[in-house]
Parts: sequence; structure tokens; C-alpha cells
Amino acid sequence: MGRMNASFGRRLVADFLDFFVFSILSFMIFPWAIESYLNDWTDGLWWNLLYVLYGTIVPVLWGGYNIGKRILRIKIKRIDEEKVTWKNMILREVIGKNVIAYLTFGITTIVSVFMIIFREDKRAVHDLIAGTYVRYD
Repeated sequence: MGRMNASFGRRLVADFLDFFVFSILSFMIFPWAIESYLNDWTDGLWWNLLYVLYGTIVPVLWGGYNIGKRILRIKIKRIDEEKVTWKNMILREVIGKNVIAYLTFGITTIVSVFMIIFREDKRAVHDLIAGTYVRYD
């Protein structure tokens, strides 16, 4: 494959940018969700749900980008080089990043970090589940 896959550092910075921008926008649009998150993290279900929805919906509507990835010029693609679909993003964000991470007490998240760092194709657990990868634009 002649593509340049995004490094762990670039993906991590994109995730931090997303979290930061999403937090500010959420506070302005949904102050009740952020307030519950700040007051007691166990009550932050609404904020977490909104963040998962953001991570799932925006790349489908924006051609593989979310805000952080767009700023850093990386995007989510399917391994067949097509644009991501609802199925890809639900498998990636909901199942791969959240449900499985929750069921494994975060172990798959840690494993994913090492996969991105050491695998030649830089694909994490959620990428393998969804048939995606993250590449430089």
C-alpha cells in the first residue's frame, strides 16, 4: 500500500484537539451535560454519549475527518480506500473504542497504543474491527 499512515503522536494530538474543541462547544450548546460531568464524573453520561456521537457521526458526514484530524491533516479511511460509512464508524467508535474497552477494563485501549506505535500499518484494535486506518491527507 502506497499510503502514509498517521503516527501515534499525530493521532493523539488530534484526539486532544477534538476533546478540547468539543468540550468548549458542548459547554456553549449543552451546559447541563458539561455541568454534570464537572460536578460528578459518574453523572457525566450525557457528555460521554455526546462525545461518542460526535466521533461517530462527524467523520461520516465530513469525509473521514473530525475537527482534530482536519487540523492535523489526517483522516479515517476504509482499507479499501473508500469513504467511511455508518457501519465503519459505529464499529470503530461505539464497539471498538467504547464497548470493548469497557468490557476489557481499558486493556484494549492500552493494546491499541502499542499497535499504533509498533505495527507497520499503524492500525489499532478499533481500526481492525471497523476495517479502517488513519492516514495523512
